[in-house]
Amino acid sequence: MSPLNLVVDQLVAQNGHLPEGIADLGEFLEILQLLIREPAVVGCEDSFFRVLRRELEEVGAEVTYYHGVLVVQGSRPQDLMLSAHIDRHGLLCTGPNEFQYAAFIAGNQSELTGDSVSEQMLHTIENRFQGQRVQAHLPYTGTYVGQGMITRSYICSERKNLIFEVKGLEHLQPGTPIAFLDRLQFNDGYISAQLDNVVSAAIIIFLFRCGFEGTALFTAQEESGRSWRYALSWFQRQRITTQRLIALDTSPYHNREAANEQLVTLRRKDASANFAEDITQEIAERCTQLGIPYSFKDDYIEAQNRVRTKPYSLGRTEMGRLTAATNGAVTGTTLQIPTTEYHTATETASLASVAAMIRLLQSYI
Repeated sequence: MSPLNLVVDQLVAQNGHLPEGIADLGEFLEILQLLIREPAVVGCEDSFFRVLRRELEEVGAEVTYYHGVLVVQGSRPQDLMLSAHIDRHGLLCTGPNEFQYAAFIAGNQSELTGDSVSEQMLHTIENRFQGQRVQAHLPYTGTYVGQGMITRSYICSERKNLIFEVKGLEHLQPGTPIAFLDRLQFNDGYISAQLDNVVSAAIIIFLFRCGFEGTALFTAQEESGRSWRYALSWFQRQRITTQRLIALDTSPYHNREAANEQLVTLRRKDASANFAEDITQEIAERCTQLGIPYSFKDDYIEAQNRVRTKPYSLGRTEMGRLTAATNGAVTGTTLQIPTTEYHTATETASLASVAAMIRLLQSYI
């Protein structure tokens, strides 16, 4: 029995019916399973870009690869623009038997301001990796070069980064990326893997297979704060401005109860800028029309901060940085899937949320 059939049986047994859209997720889940097995460690995304290119050229889209961004266009590229960062967290060998969190190595820290969600969660996740299996790859080709296991992880105050002790990869040379050994798991209507942000890449491929004719940007190095620069470079190169760019991503919640209060998460702003009001309101109205529960993450964070002694940051997203850098000439909004266990290999989302996001985006086709 296929994984989707197992999920369907579980959900019918639980609820007596299927949430709308889930029965049609088989092809999407096949795409997601394929992409999750491909490494895309921050700063070493070349091999993953080639996988995306192959999948999208098969459906007849025009695909162009620039430094840090893969641009895909259908026959009506101005209809709607989507973006998704494709890098995932992993390790980088930085010396003899020395491994650091790839996003926060010293060469990336000039882009990091201390108030991104990733940086703020570093202390939260530092002990989550013991026993995690990892696999190393050559940086450009993605060729497999070995597998190991994390035995310890801790924050080094001098290097301001997570340091890992790994058994089995003592032979690696500096500069070698190490990905978490990742497989898609199914459990009672939920999927788990390192979903940020491979799930959005899979959604975009699925949309092109369904007839999407707009533009999609796949960007590198979002987790190290660089992706917006690659996207901006393309907009400047093409002399394009837009108020209708939708950035797809996952959105972390501290527990499943909070995540389940909405199927999709929207934003009006982040710590960098206010987003485009028109497209944000348009998406909210479409959610209402389609019966999709939604909430605004900035409202959620501000409500949490009213009862916290140490406030959370609104975060610095790719959309906010693009908006701020262009004074609103390139802007739009975000559309996110609520998840738990953020930035681990067991990040979890409900299939109902995935189906809702796909159904919402399909309304634009």
